[in-house]
Amino acid sequence: MITRADVEAAYAKTAGLVRHTPMVSSGEDLPFTLWFKCEFMQHTGSFKARGAFNRQLTAREDGELSETAGIVVASGGNAGLANAFAAARLGVPATVFVPETAPANKVAKLHAAGATVVQHGSEYAEAFTAAAEFAAFNGAVLCHAYDQPGIVAGAGGVGLEVLAELPDVDTLLVAVGGGGLMGGIAAAVEGKARVVGVEPETVPTLHEALAAGRPYALVFLDYRMPPGWNGAETLRRLRAVAPSLRVVLCSAYSDYSWMELSQEFGDLQFLKELRKPFNGQVVRQLALSFSGSRAPLTD
Repeated sequence: MITRADVEAAYAKTAGLVRHTPMVSSGEDLPFTLWFKCEFMQHTGSFKARGAFNRQLTAREDGELSETAGIVVASGGNAGLANAFAAARLGVPATVFVPETAPANKVAKLHAAGATVVQHGSEYAEAFTAAAEFAAFNGAVLCHAYDQPGIVAGAGGVGLEVLAELPDVDTLLVAVGGGGLMGGIAAAVEGKARVVGVEPETVPTLHEALAAGRPYALVFLDYRMPPGWNGAETLRRLRAVAPSLRVVLCSAYSDYSWMELSQEFGDLQFLKELRKPFNGQVVRQLALSFSGSRAPLTD
């Protein structure tokens, strides 16, 4: 299970390769002080670069990263772009598997990052299976979009930076997709701050997984999520801190992007849900990770 020590090791390993992103106060009239962690200023526009670099650097240290086979990842979004970027910086090839339905603009971004793009299947689950088979066949290092120890530990660097800049923070608000960012942050701030995950009511995978005690299979709008959408690694980490964990469901479906959530909840009324005491404590200093594919600033 990922620990704070793992996150600290990942943070040290990726120093100089990822950006220490700033925090800014929202200035909003809320019952607590709200801070934005501007992870949209990270390389490729999201926190994913942190885990990508850590996973690939660790594979190189362990002698697993071939200079000719490189890495492979299944993702048409931020994870694919981040891993392609990291591979280019490390001088190894990147192969990215995406569904045949992947938007042309996302495929173009992956090509621009230097990746070889393979379109396979109609769903992400099929693209992931093909990527895993590709890794087994040619020796490429498989980089999961969120559910590997190195990926989770790398993402946790966000939490370390929040604690360094805001030592009295008591709550971190994290959008939940696969759970890698939330798992890493939970490890980084364990014993120091609470973690609140936010996911759409229509895709409550973490909510259901925590209730079931195992990764939860979900079909959303006839779209089959990959097995273990909230993966085993992230779920182990989050179950370990369950007493200090809270999951809030929001009414809007978003692509797990705070840019979209901020548009949907422009007056931040959504955050007033957090007025309610949690485990007898009231939120006073709240940090929110602001990251996503629609962020305005990229490399």
